[in-house]
Amino acid sequence: MDIAPSQSHAPFSLLSQQQQALQRESPRSPKGPLIESREEQAEIEKLRKRDQEVRSHEQAHIAAAGGLAKGGATFSVQRGPDGKEYAVGGEVKIDTSPIAGNPKATIRKAQQIRAAALAPADPSAQDRAVAASANGLEVQAQQELQKKEQGGSPSDEETPTSSSYPRIDLFV
Repeated sequence: MDIAPSQSHAPFSLLSQQQQALQRESPRSPKGPLIESREEQAEIEKLRKRDQEVRSHEQAHIAAAGGLAKGGATFSVQRGPDGKEYAVGGEVKIDTSPIAGNPKATIRKAQQIRAAALAPADPSAQDRAVAASANGLEVQAQQELQKKEQGGSPSDEETPTSSSYPRIDLFV
């Protein structure tokens, strides 16, 4: 006797009950594959947390930098097992050049650069290096201001120029 499948029955599944339960409980990537392992789920959670930390860190730089920020944050990303991209690093470019002929404005700018570099709750080594560079910019501007107030003008060799100060990127 031949048995033909009936069209009135539900489709036959080769998955065990355990696999079907796992499939219902496990998240799927946008492309559909099942994330089966706890290791992958842990990695995704770790990437989500890092992504949030990086984005918050860079946003703190942008908020404190104000008009000194040159564009938004740029992120380095890593693709997770779920197919999504997560930020794992970032940078915000800021203008760190002195304001020619205006040491008072340069001092204020250096203070803002330092505040922007140290704005995140946990500044990176690069952030601290930018803050140190801002300290140097402020000291030079204070020296220029003292010379102006004493009636002397700094020689051409002592006048800071835009090219003597590199632009510094803030990295996580």
